[in-house]
Amino acid sequence: MTYATLAPPVAEPLTLSETKAHLRLDSADEDALLSSLIRVAREHLERETGLCLIDRTLRLYRDDWPEEDVILIDPGPVKAVTAVTVYDAAGQPSTVPLSGSRLDGNTRPARLYLPVRPAPGAALNGIEIDFTAGFGSAGTDVPDTLKRALLMHVALMFAFRGAVAADSQPVAVPDGYERLVAPYRLRRL
Repeated sequence: MTYATLAPPVAEPLTLSETKAHLRLDSADEDALLSSLIRVAREHLERETGLCLIDRTLRLYRDDWPEEDVILIDPGPVKAVTAVTVYDAAGQPSTVPLSGSRLDGNTRPARLYLPVRPAPGAALNGIEIDFTAGFGSAGTDVPDTLKRALLMHVALMFAFRGAVAADSQPVAVPDGYERLVAPYRLRRL
């Protein structure tokens, strides 16, 4: 299984103004750096939790259907499955009908049931599942606990801005970050 981003998030979970208020900054001198640190903090948190904070469109590539009737989709929360395509041996696509399908997008990982699952002919990546994942299209849709963790992380990276280059961030996470993020981590056995 491989995931690709088809449409990235159009916003960040933190605005520049709320980040500047947290850091007690008034000037626009550090705006470019802060915007970069907000993005880095979001990407780090998403990697750590397996979540998409802001809505985006993703594609899941599979070689074949799973043996069980349910297809597991991660990252989440998954809002909708928009298309399922299967490729034959000649590489020709066919659209799988979504009628009768069921999506449990709030479980982790999300579960998709498809009543019709034609066998792919392509040896690799013969199945493509397009879906939308995220808490919403704006930062106000992101849980406050995760936003607090992001603010703490941005503040720490901002404090180390002279010692560590922005492209080498994150260098560390602040005290309390792990406790805020822990309930959102995907636990595996």
